[in-house]
Formats: sequence, structure tokens, C-alpha cells
Amino acid sequence: MGNLAEIFDPSKQDVKRLRKIVNKILALDMAYSDLSDAELIRKTEEFKRRLLKGETLDDILIEAFATVREGAYRSIGLKPFPVQLIGGMVMNEGNIAEMRTGEGKTLVATLPAYLNALEGKGVYVVTVNDYLAKRDMELMGKVHQFLGLRVGLITRGQSLEEKKVAYEADITYGTNNEFGFDYLRDNMAISKDQQVQRGLNYAIIDEVDSVLIDEARTPLIIAGPGTTSSSLYKMADNFVGLLSEDDFEKDEKLKSVQLTEKGIEKAENFFSVENITDFNCIELFHCVQKALHAHKMMQLDKDYIVVDGEVIIVDEFTGRTMPGRRFSDGLHQAIEAKENVKINAETKTIATITFQNYFRMFNKLAGMTGTAKTEEDEFSSIYNLNVVTIPTNRPMIRIDQTDLVYVDEETKFRAVVNEIEKRHQIGQPVLIGTVSIEKSEKLSHELKAKNVQHSVLNAKYHEQEAEIIAGAGQYGAVTIATNMAGRGTDIVLGKGVAELGGLYVVGTERHESRRIDNQLRGRSGRQGDPGESRFFLSLEDTIMRVFGSERLHKYIEQAEVGDAAFESKMISKSIETAQKQVEAKNFESRKNVLKFDNIMNKQREIIYEQRQSVLDGIEIQDQIFEMLQTTIENYVDTFLGDAQKDYWDIEGFKNAIDSAFHIRIEVEEEDTKKSVLEKLENVLREHFSKIRKDIGDEAMNQVESGVLLKIVDMAWMDHIDNMDQLKQGMSLRSYGNNDPVKEYTREGFAMFEEMIQDIKENTIKYLMNIGQST
Repeated sequence: MGNLAEIFDPSKQDVKRLRKIVNKILALDMAYSDLSDAELIRKTEEFKRRLLKGETLDDILIEAFATVREGAYRSIGLKPFPVQLIGGMVMNEGNIAEMRTGEGKTLVATLPAYLNALEGKGVYVVTVNDYLAKRDMELMGKVHQFLGLRVGLITRGQSLEEKKVAYEADITYGTNNEFGFDYLRDNMAISKDQQVQRGLNYAIIDEVDSVLIDEARTPLIIAGPGTTSSSLYKMADNFVGLLSEDDFEKDEKLKSVQLTEKGIEKAENFFSVENITDFNCIELFHCVQKALHAHKMMQLDKDYIVVDGEVIIVDEFTGRTMPGRRFSDGLHQAIEAKENVKINAETKTIATITFQNYFRMFNKLAGMTGTAKTEEDEFSSIYNLNVVTIPTNRPMIRIDQTDLVYVDEETKFRAVVNEIEKRHQIGQPVLIGTVSIEKSEKLSHELKAKNVQHSVLNAKYHEQEAEIIAGAGQYGAVTIATNMAGRGTDIVLGKGVAELGGLYVVGTERHESRRIDNQLRGRSGRQGDPGESRFFLSLEDTIMRVFGSERLHKYIEQAEVGDAAFESKMISKSIETAQKQVEAKNFESRKNVLKFDNIMNKQREIIYEQRQSVLDGIEIQDQIFEMLQTTIENYVDTFLGDAQKDYWDIEGFKNAIDSAFHIRIEVEEEDTKKSVLEKLENVLREHFSKIRKDIGDEAMNQVESGVLLKIVDMAWMDHIDNMDQLKQGMSLRSYGNNDPVKEYTREGFAMFEEMIQDIKENTIKYLMNIGQST
């Protein structure tokens, strides 16, 4: 079936189709190499003119790619290979180019970036950290600058003016985090000149699997001060430290932990409360749950590190630190209490968005990575992105050995150390992948005992990442890396290393995702280099212990192999099956998160569109009068809504109007509901006209805009918090055979409608109060 799948692989059909265009690009090589620098640079203005006259990007693609190819050769000494041209066309079509490590993806991105920048709408090149963004801008930016385009860089800590200049460039390099945060900040701005981004036109995402899948689980959040006391987290932490094994139960597959009945009873005694799950104790119970999760599910030097008294998240897939990001819903505070560092005040979300919904707003989206095929269903269903596997420039000759499985972890690590020592003695470079900082430091300790010189690359040494990983292919180099730390930097083989077999990659544990294992293997065998890879496993590894079948465990234990290793295709197949199951579960989890966020996203779009119209200076007087009309209709319906006048609450109506608008209105005996409404509307419109006349049209427009923005922002912040609390309680709805997403949608939009009405009423009230003071 494998061969049949290859025959019908859509990637092969795409590559075959695009090769015909590649031949046309290559046919221009001689003609373009004969052009002077000035003539080549003039091509950029020529393409822009042709686009303005009605030609499309497809019409000029062949010539534009030929221009970049020659421009790259003259500016940085690199000329894209035919397969790189294919990768560039795949990304121009709004898809993902899967290209193996070392195939020059960074150079590939210059092709579609240049072509799409010619429209003048901006192109974002997205990377995962500031170092890579700066490196790519400085190197590949030379190509674009040589051809007459402007290049910008977005990094943390820039001033407003610096960011504006960077975003106005034709091509802007930056990180996914900073692009997302700038979008949120723009939609919190109180004036147009505080906004930095322009329209979301075209984005090329490097390491697209890391950004759109791994990091998609954690939304971007801009927060303000919350209400929960830090002392409550400390008390909860003290309580959890007293628990015994039968006070809680945890499920490693579901990554959840909760108190047993005995644990709940112990909590009620500790905190002197009758029922800790009662609504009145909801804040306390929340803190206890988070403290429990922090102690029993979160591991220091795996899930997070502590640097200078600060808890910093470690991405479980890449091994990279995530400065500026915090675990949400009180978990970060619980970890701070656990590690006995300063507990930062719990925050309240002011603005938030997931990467899924941010990047889906772009007119066109593309990506590149060495590992996307295993997640192609998710890319297709969530982002409408197809994955196209690009052939390597030279045949891939790396040897991927079958896994070696040991009975326990100690035996496995002894075997790993012996294998490293053996390879090191002949000078063959070795790159070892570990799943946590703790394991990398354990291995480092054992190598030191054997006097094996080595480098350690993990989240604690993030700054030296590129330098360390770049030297991993040199003669005699031994490098320990946490997961895929150092991803994005090529490992070039040193002199004489190819004759020794190339870079030897050792995996010390299988990851839950096959993609991460493939990334580790992919560090060896670049551009036709020789190489080798092998995974060393044990029955105590997480993937084997939690997800391995009982049949597999019995099979190995009954064999009584002692310190020897098991090497079997059946074992490898069993592990792959477990990985596929975990991947499917994680995909469902991310889809579920997105279902909920899609509801918020629709509401966010409405609010942000409203804000933007105000910032753009669109006349809002008609909106104000529409708000006034709706508000007074609600008052009339509430107090005078009954058809029988005998049941009208006239005094209640008059008092409510007086309280809200500081005006007295009389309701006569002959008045109808319609006449009262007209009377009230006339009074309020006259009042607004007087204010406008007194302070002037321009000043009134500014007042109305400022008031509306302020009230919208305050209401939206409260609404985000309310929606978050609503979502927290949705899991309980499933027990009553209710669809949590449908319930969330129904109740969430009812809350949204109520918020919109509050915005209208409060805006009118506030403007009336301004009028009363003038």
C-alpha cells in the first residue's frame, strides 16, 4: 500500500506540474545573467507597473522568480536550485512546502516574498524567535534590498515609531508572538496614530508546524490586574504539600489530576469550610485545583524553568523558552507558589486571540517546514493549507536504524553513553536529543564521568542556541539538545566527517508526536550528506509506559533480555500506533479549543470593526442617534410595555429617565406608548443638538468618539472575562447530554447582545452627563 500511496500522492502531481514552470524560469537564466545591475533592479518597477495595468502575480511569476534568482546570486552568492523554485511556487499558491532540513528554506522564502511584495500590500515573514527573524532579515533582506524593495524587522521592545517604519516596509520579518501581540495592541489603541500594522495581506510562516500546531494550544493574551489574592495560592500550595497518594488521582493520558473524596474532606478540614465545592468557595477550590496540577502534573526543567526568580514556560515540542507568555487561569501563580518565588498578581484578560484565528485573517497564508505531512489533515481542515512534499536537491542517503528497547531507563542510558563514547573515539560527531532539561543534564553528568567533552543545548542556554547547534557537525563534537532546540540553524559537516559516516543522531526517547522525532532525525543527512540515526528507548519512557500496549510489555518482560536491547519491527510499529493515537487525540483537543474560540472570534471581529471605524474618523453621529433610539425604546418597553395603561409603571419610568439622563419628562393621560417615545426622543435630540452647538461640531465628534471607545473597551474586557468563566463551566454541560459548544454559542451570543445593549445605553448616559456639566 505504501507504494500505491506514493503513486497517488498529490504532492507528486503538484511537483510534476510545477517542474514545467521551473524549466521556463531556468530558460531565462542566461538572459538575466547578461543584465547589468541597474537593468536587473529596474525589473522591480516594471513588474509593479504591469500589475497596476491589470496583470496578475501569475502573469509575472516566471520573470519575477528569474529576477530573484539572479539577484540572490549577485547579492549573497546563492542561486536557488530547481527544487527551491518549486518550493517558492508552492508557497506563492498559499500552501505549505515540506522541505527537508538543509534544503535552504530561508532562501526559498525570498521568491514568493518578492513576488507578493510587488503588489504594495505588505508581506510578513514569520519566524519563531527574535534571533532567527534578525538573522533572516539581515541575510535574505540583502536580496530584496538589492532589487529595490524595503525590508523591516519587528522585535520586542521597539518604539511605536520603529514598528511603524518596519510595518510600512515591503517585506517585514518578525516572530509569530510579536505580530500577534501588535494586532491586539492595535485594536486597543485610542487613536489611529498609535496603530502600527497595516492590512493582513500575505504571511509566510517558517517552522509552520511549530507556529500553527504546537503553539496553537496557548492563546496570546494581554492582561491587566485581576482580583485573586496571592496569599490564597500560597495557602493552597501548603495544603497540597500535605496530600498523600490516596488523596488525589491523576490520568497521564488525559493530563489531568483531581482530588478524591478523601482529598476533598481533607481540604474542607484544612480550610475550615463546610463544602469546598460550594459556589461561595469557588475561588478557593480553583486555587487548590491549580496547586494540585502544578505539583502533580508540571515538572521543573521540563514544562518550565526558574531564572532569576521568574517562572518561564518551556515549549514541550521545541524545547525553547517562551518569555513573556504565562500559563493561564491561575496555573502560573500556582507554580510560582510551588517554586517559592514571588507570586505575581493574577491577571484579567484584556485582549486575546489564538494563532489559528490570527493567521486565518490573512488574505493569503503559506508556510515551510521539514515536517508537516503527518499533520496534513489539520493544516487542511483548520487553515485550508495543502502540504506539498518537495524533492531533495540531492538524494537522501541517511541510514535510519530500527529502535533499540531496554527494560529500564538506567540500562538505556548506560547503552546511550557507551554508544556515544564509541562514536566519539573515532571522531564522528553525535547529536543527542532528550525530552527534558532534567534528562539532558543527567546525560551530561554521565558523559563528564567518562571524560567525553560535549556541549549542552537546552532552554537554560537559549542565547547560545545557534552557535552550539552550528558546530554540532564538526569532528569529535558531542551535542546534547532538548527536543528540537536549535531548529532553524543548519548543521554543516566538518572536514573528514563525511568519511566517518556523517552526523550520528541519537534519540533518547520517543515523543508523543512522530513529527518531533522526524525533526530530530532530519538534522542529519542534509544536502546528500551521509548520516545515521537511532532511538534508544526503555519500558519506563512516558510513551511506552502510558501508551504502550500490555502485550508489548509482556512480550519484552517474558524474553528476560537483562541489559540487552530488543530490536523489533513489531515494537516500532506498536510505538508508531501509540503516537498516531496521541496525535489524533491532540488534534481533537485543538479542534475543540478552536470551536470555542471561533465564537469569541466572531464577536471580536464585530467589536474590532466598530473600534476601527471610530479610529478611521467615520462620522458616528448617526450611530449615536441609533443608540439613543434603541436605549429609549428599551426604557419605554420596560416600564410602559403593557397594552393596558392601567399597568404602566409611570413613576418608575420617570425616575429611571431622570436617573439615567438627568431630565424630567411628563406622561399625560392622553399619551400613548408611541407619543411618549416621540416626546422622549425629541427632548434628547434637542439636548444633543444644544451640546453640539455649545462646544462645536469638531469637539463634539471627538467627545463622542472618545466616549464610545472607552465604553466599548471596558465592556469588552468584562465580556472576555465573563465568556472565559462561561467556558470553564461548559465541561459540566456534557454530563446532561448537552453539546457544550452549542450551549456556549447560545449563551455567549445572548451575553454579547446584552453587552451591545449596555454599550449603547452607557454611551448615551455618559454623553448626557457631559451635557449636564456644560
